[in-house]
Amino acid sequence: MVKSSAPLLRSLMRVGKKQQRSAARLLTALFAPPKPAPKVRAKPKPAATATPKPAPKPRTASAPKPKPAARAAPASLAKDAPAPGKWLTARYAGQAGPMLRQMSYWLYLPDGAAPSSGWPLIVMLHGCEQSATQFAQGTRMNQTAQKAGYAVLYPQQSLSAHPHRCWKWYDRATQQGGGDVPVIVGMISQVLAAYGLDRSRVFIGGMSAGAGMANIVALNHPELFAGLGLHSGPLYGAGHSTVGALGVMQHGNGARVDSAIAEVLERHPGFPSMPTILIQGEDDRVVRPVNQAHLRRQAMLVNDLPPATPVRVAQKAGGRSGLPYQLHDVYRGRKLILRVAQIAQLQHAWSGGDARLSFNSAAGPDASKMLVDFFSKHRR
Repeated sequence: MVKSSAPLLRSLMRVGKKQQRSAARLLTALFAPPKPAPKVRAKPKPAATATPKPAPKPRTASAPKPKPAARAAPASLAKDAPAPGKWLTARYAGQAGPMLRQMSYWLYLPDGAAPSSGWPLIVMLHGCEQSATQFAQGTRMNQTAQKAGYAVLYPQQSLSAHPHRCWKWYDRATQQGGGDVPVIVGMISQVLAAYGLDRSRVFIGGMSAGAGMANIVALNHPELFAGLGLHSGPLYGAGHSTVGALGVMQHGNGARVDSAIAEVLERHPGFPSMPTILIQGEDDRVVRPVNQAHLRRQAMLVNDLPPATPVRVAQKAGGRSGLPYQLHDVYRGRKLILRVAQIAQLQHAWSGGDARLSFNSAAGPDASKMLVDFFSKHRR
């Protein structure tokens, strides 16, 4: 397998200097041989029925050394201050095929009284080489959620499932609703019930491999989600091996754009609408922008939007602390169904994040705020 992928590996390693380290780490993450599960030396934490316990807030001191993916802008003290709500952690146990799978998660609950219908929920899936707490800190989603009144759930891929915490978005069985999908869905259901959250406003998003996985979960359980947010994600329904995954990241897969969605619609007759926001850096050499173009086509198909549907285009100036970007909006009547954000100069990094952590760019626009603003327009 490794020998046959040599030309593709060499191609990936010719990316610009600013992205060589990110590309190399993701290549290692995909091609690394699986490690044996670590031996359990202590009594395991309570599983599905456990009440999440408060966990320490992420600290800057424990974060990896920074590798800014785009020009940095000074972060304000307010941005870096921990959100004042509850930061809880627990472990969920659920079936993944014939096996019982345990998965850790972190949950943020805003400070203050919840609305009578309960807080809406955003599910955030991290990328390769990230943990749930690093993803929370890097995206600053808790701070954004506090201001807007959202709970945020961060499932964490285990090292036993993948040595670099990659979600297996390229696995055929996972794409069809197997693998980690039922575990994540079961975890969401548990949290919704335990905290009385608003079931009509559940959203899911992610970055890179996490975006690929978020897309899979939403397409297999459309009744659960009111909206979907994908940042730097691969198209759905292709890959099917580590070598194939690398091909998708670099070139997309035009042959699978329509057929993969046709298979989804066949499995789910009467598929409801799935409002979607797609965010992509135009200088991304790890998951290239062709994937956003393919995801855009897939979102149009899922939402039964004719190719000739008018698109409203807005050009946004970057300003002193941001990057210029374009918004392409597609409406059904007065309802915004699809938003495509194309960010100039952004590489493989969360836009407007904490650049002290890998795969985050301090320069805006603020992707977390973009997701929350989009989600606020929708409910199931």
